[in-house]
Amino acid sequence: MTAYRLNRLFHPTSGRALDVAVDHGFFGEPSFLAGITDMPATVETLVDAAPDAVQLTMGQAPLLQRIPKRDKPALVMRTDVANVYGNPLDEHLFSHHVPNAIEVAVRLDAVAVCVNLMQLPGRPEIREANIRSIMALREEATRFGMPLMIEPLVMQDNATAGGYMVDGDIDRITTLVRQAVELGADLIKADPSEDITEYERVIEVAGEVPVLVRGGGRVDDRTLLERTHAVLRAGARGIVYGRNIIQHRTPAGITAALMATVHSDASVDEALAIIEEHAR
Repeated sequence: MTAYRLNRLFHPTSGRALDVAVDHGFFGEPSFLAGITDMPATVETLVDAAPDAVQLTMGQAPLLQRIPKRDKPALVMRTDVANVYGNPLDEHLFSHHVPNAIEVAVRLDAVAVCVNLMQLPGRPEIREANIRSIMALREEATRFGMPLMIEPLVMQDNATAGGYMVDGDIDRITTLVRQAVELGADLIKADPSEDITEYERVIEVAGEVPVLVRGGGRVDDRTLLERTHAVLRAGARGIVYGRNIIQHRTPAGITAALMATVHSDASVDEALAIIEEHAR
């Protein structure tokens, strides 16, 4: 059943996927809400833009699934909530998964669920909590045939880098990706490396587990498209971008450009032209 669900995530011709993450509200950080305060409108915009999948929480997923369209994006459901993105950090940190997340995902007709595996400097208890969540979710996901996407996040110190800033060190990324594979990931949602030419190492350590690359912080269109080309050349099976799409001046345009890049190997200049065409 796991493979059956993944057939609805990956494009039948390219074998790749574009997943748009709009699960940011789960984490309780005001800065994450820019561009997604009106979630019904956000979801409608994304459905019209037609990526392969949209990543949502259990509370917002019905906005997607109640739309009566046979060819709408698939649902990837976020399963865990944490308070690790603030600056400064709260005195008490936590990370919890929804206890019945897999059952909820089945009811919502999700094609996969997503859970974090975070390495936060000086806070090993968060990584322990993530591992406990992954092990609990893995058991239930296996029972119900639900693909488990693990998101390894090598984070920088919030005090110096601010919340949600990841460390692009390739050695740290590959180590955490390997741990995600060992924990039974069906999919990996991995950080981009600082030196993107080294990304083949991430694909290699993931082995047979498909890797989808996170978008990270906001960058200009050319940088985003060049990085997308690089990770696809390295062997990534797709991308999971959030703010670079939902905070874009034309979300439909950047989605169309990325879909052309992911599925048709459009050049950077061709993709930029698609964005401008939508902006007119």
